[in-house]
Amino acid sequence: METATKPSNSHIGKKISRIRELRGIKQEALASELGLSQQTVSRIEQSETIEEEVLEKIATALGVSVEAIRNFSEEAVFNNINTFHDNSSLNDYSSLFNYQCTFNPIDKLIELFEKNERLHNEKVELLERLLLAEKEKNQHLNT
Repeated sequence: METATKPSNSHIGKKISRIRELRGIKQEALASELGLSQQTVSRIEQSETIEEEVLEKIATALGVSVEAIRNFSEEAVFNNINTFHDNSSLNDYSSLFNYQCTFNPIDKLIELFEKNERLHNEKVELLERLLLAEKEKNQHLNT
């Protein structure tokens, strides 16, 4: 007799990733909220287990409880969606505008301007070195 084993649903990183996706949060935004790099968040989402303290911070950033992450399952989400009944009127659009940004857009603009300034300065330095190299080459050719 053949027995089928149910696949383990204990991969905490996958659960975090799926909750983040369902909440419409990008890795970069979660990383910014946690004070981590996007690569670190990616590694966390690939980890089967993570430290309790980190899990608590992630749960807070995602707006869910630690238990919600631990007990998360796709089946429960779809079951909840399929049995959900909205009692609000059809003309009530307030839920469409109940979006809370998970990062400060001003900070993102400042980061962008700083990055742009760094790139500009690098370009100027490269052009100055190129000009100097051309001058040296012309001096060698004229002598």
